[in-house]
Amino acid sequence: MTRETKDYLHLHFIVLIWGFSAILGLLITMPTVELVFYRTLFSALGLYLVIKARGVGFRIGKRSDFWIIMGTGFLIAAHWVTFFLSARISNVSISLAGFATCSLWTAIIEPLSMGRKVKGYELILGVIAIVGIVVIFNTEFNYFLGLSVAILSAILCSLFSVINAKLSTKYDPYVITFYEMIGAWVSIGLFFPIYTRTFTDKLHLSGTVLDFVFLSILAVFCTVYAYSISVELMKRISAFSINLTINLEPIYGIILALIIFGESEKMTVGFYIGTGLILASVLLYPMLNRRFKQKALSTDIIR
Repeated sequence: MTRETKDYLHLHFIVLIWGFSAILGLLITMPTVELVFYRTLFSALGLYLVIKARGVGFRIGKRSDFWIIMGTGFLIAAHWVTFFLSARISNVSISLAGFATCSLWTAIIEPLSMGRKVKGYELILGVIAIVGIVVIFNTEFNYFLGLSVAILSAILCSLFSVINAKLSTKYDPYVITFYEMIGAWVSIGLFFPIYTRTFTDKLHLSGTVLDFVFLSILAVFCTVYAYSISVELMKRISAFSINLTINLEPIYGIILALIIFGESEKMTVGFYIGTGLILASVLLYPMLNRRFKQKALSTDIIR
């Protein structure tokens, strides 16, 4: 087996791991906010060890950039909370279908942040994705709230993807993510007083042994390991190929959910038609982007 083949298989394995993260979110019994609190903490600790092993400094040159990175951590925390919440109030398939619109929102937000017009093919793909969303809403109206929360999660993901694309030109991506995990963890901690007064009577920071096993897998494998390997693969695989493969995450996740959860994940034909339209727009985007020779946005790989 050639090095190139091994790299592509490794990349697909990483995307499979990301697709598994929503399933882990359902298997963990503690509430969503507490789940994200631990995931960000464990991820920050893991990234700290990785950075120390690589011998890279932790310094961020500009104070304003440091606070932007920490603030981006808030977006990541909100993204993870809404992502796992959508799976819990609906199911994994609905959550991943909504999350698949991330590329659509990035295609809209990135040009606006760069001060350029949205291209014609981006508008066409956006319309295709929106038609897919409408089809799912019409055929799976019982999951209206779950899909809406998943789409909000996708919008949050696209926001920090655009921010990280700019930051990654200045600083080491591991260091950026380390501080973002700290920012996300602090954000959840600051949210706790509001959370306990508005949504619950007390925090549920204790969990079963299995909860913490799944949390460790979520942080170590789905975040630190997957992130570290994907950064290394970017040195040998084109950004186009990586972006295209990452867009397969919802497909892998939905298949895994069907295998693990069975009947609860079986949806109507309309759901799969709508999801197919969304995924078609997602997979066509990097192809058309390459064809028209535009600079592709580096996909943020925090899942």
